[in-house]
Amino acid sequence: MGRPIQYAVVLSAEQAQYLKTITSKGSGKARVMTRARILLLSHQGTADLEISRALGVSVQMVRATRKHFVLGGLDDALFDAPHTGRPAKFRGQERAAITALACSEAPERHSQWSIRLLADKAVELQLVDGIAPSTVFYMLKKTKSSRTAKSSGASRN
Repeated sequence: MGRPIQYAVVLSAEQAQYLKTITSKGSGKARVMTRARILLLSHQGTADLEISRALGVSVQMVRATRKHFVLGGLDDALFDAPHTGRPAKFRGQERAAITALACSEAPERHSQWSIRLLADKAVELQLVDGIAPSTVFYMLKKTKSSRTAKSSGASRN
């Protein structure tokens, strides 16, 4: 018959109407709409496996959404908590200065900038206090500039 429902979803009339509004709009994050559908189907007594098959999600996602609703409320079930993490170490100004440096003329005795040369020069010019060559690489990777062109840019040497 299946596993007993550990976290039963019981919606108020207002909550059910709110979820129906979310799912009928057709705009917004797909994840939020899927979670809203999970809660509506759960409220109707639909089994986890049926919900997962109907919505094309894992049974674990159905159970997690139920659990978040019962323990934390509607917003907790629908929306992800803010992600924590280390703030960006380099500001836009510093990124722009390093990108401009990469687009400048390569130093004497070099046909082009290498990532290591860029990192060393950025510190020498006091654009940054310190920077790893791999960080320079990832900064430049986000630009559309050609880092291997002979005329300017940097290579990963």
